[in-house]
Formats: sequence, structure tokens, C-alpha cells
Amino acid sequence: MSTKATAILLISCPDQKGLVAAIADFLYQHNANILHADQHQDAELGLFLMRVEWDLAGFDMDLLDFDAAFRPIAERFQMHWRLAHSGHRPRMAIFVSRYDHCLADLLYRYQAGELNCDIPIILSNHLDTQWLAEAYRIPFQHIAIHKDAKAEAEATQLAILRHHRVDFIVLARYMQVLSPNFIRHYPNRIINIHHSFLPAFHGAKPYHRAYERGVKLIGATSHYVTEVLDDGPIIEQDVARISHRDDLDDLIRRGADLEKIVLSRAVRWHIENRVLLYANKTVVFD
Repeated sequence: MSTKATAILLISCPDQKGLVAAIADFLYQHNANILHADQHQDAELGLFLMRVEWDLAGFDMDLLDFDAAFRPIAERFQMHWRLAHSGHRPRMAIFVSRYDHCLADLLYRYQAGELNCDIPIILSNHLDTQWLAEAYRIPFQHIAIHKDAKAEAEATQLAILRHHRVDFIVLARYMQVLSPNFIRHYPNRIINIHHSFLPAFHGAKPYHRAYERGVKLIGATSHYVTEVLDDGPIIEQDVARISHRDDLDDLIRRGADLEKIVLSRAVRWHIENRVLLYANKTVVFD
């Protein structure tokens, strides 16, 4: 991973003339060396979306002063925007149940330096993956989920997340549906992996239903969690071709490989501030 200190600006606003010129000129006036710039226009909605990243070496403004300096341009073009620093390591909590393949992949990538974040806590409603957390020396906490006391369990989870100052949550095959109240505490900051190519086969046991349907492709989808089950903005998807020779166990095994890859990509892109949300969709910038 690059060790160069950079700033990242993410922008969405009504599409209009002069946007790119105004942004580039503002950065030029403050001696910014732009390293990456990518943009997208949604013609149907009349929206402009942009990600621009620049080297902080030589940049003549403290990022604490950026808000006040950039505000006139933002107000002129009716921008929604946010600024990020590449050196910031967000704090990621992982929720998991019994399946360990996504958790194992994330922890390996974290240890290898592929994910520029901190993992202060792993939460699970089962004890099956405690050994894996201990192997990577990451705190693990078991919170049982009982059907008649789910609100109490979620209140405990939220207290733990606040204690650890968690910025976002990854559901690494966490087989529980989060309540709307829980989701409201982390809007657009909960990333899920669903073992299907959404919107096909949402909900429980998608591999079973795909097998019964005789599909020729299976997939995995990583998305932000919303109050509507498996309907949040999609970050990443991938597929694998199967045939009539594959049985249900084959689908589950091959799907697990897809799940790991798709989830890790989505998490990395979120950490690197490459994802912009709008209209229940995402733009993922290169």
C-alpha cells in the first residue's frame, strides 16, 4: 500500500458547466498536485459525482481549514461533499456467526496490510470463530441472540461499538437480521455479504433456491445495509458458472470463494473512500 499522504474529496451535486474547472482551479490555487481524478454524470437524474485525490506534500492549506475555504464553491454548485485523509485508519467491527471463511479472509488481508483500518472487536452470536479471532489476537465477544430478547442483545452490541469507537461494521456472514433501530446508528456504514447475485434469491438459503431453479450462474453481492432486507446500495458483485453436474454442496463451496473476494473488495473500497452513494445505488471510483 502507498505510504504517500493524500487527501480525497468526494462530491455529488446537480450536473452543470464549470464544475471540474472550479474544483481543479481551487486545488491549483493551493498548490495541490492531483494524483487521481474520476467523475461520473447520471444523465437521467442530472447528477455529477466526482472523486479527486491529491498529494499533501506542498499543499499550502491545513485540512482543518478546508471546510471554510471550500464552502463558497460548494454552496455555488449545491454540492454534497466530504473530505478524507489517506492516513486515517477507520475502526471496523466484524459481526460473524458460524461460517468462518469471510472472517478468515478479512483477517488475513488485514494482517497482510491490504486493509488500512483497525479492528478493535469481533462480535458473534456463536462461539465457533473465537479461535480464529484469538489466532489474530483480536478481541472477541460472544453475545447470544434469543428471539424474545433481540432488542437487549442489540443494545449490548451498540454499547460495545460505542466503547470501541467503531466507524463502520462488516457483516461477515452474520446470520441475523439487524433491526431498523440498530441500522439507524450506522447509516451507510454497515457492509453485508449476501450469498446470491442480488436481486435474485434474496433472504435465506439462496443456494438451495438457486439449485432448485437450475441456474447456470451463481453469485455473491456486497451491499450497504438498509431497513429493507438485502435491498441496500450494491458495492460489488461477482459470479461463477455452474452446470447440471454441480450438486448443492458444489454450489455452496464455490459460492464461498466468491463471497470472500466480493466482501474484501467492498470493504477495501469503503476504507479507501472510493464509494459514493445516491438513489440507492453506488458509484465505485477506480
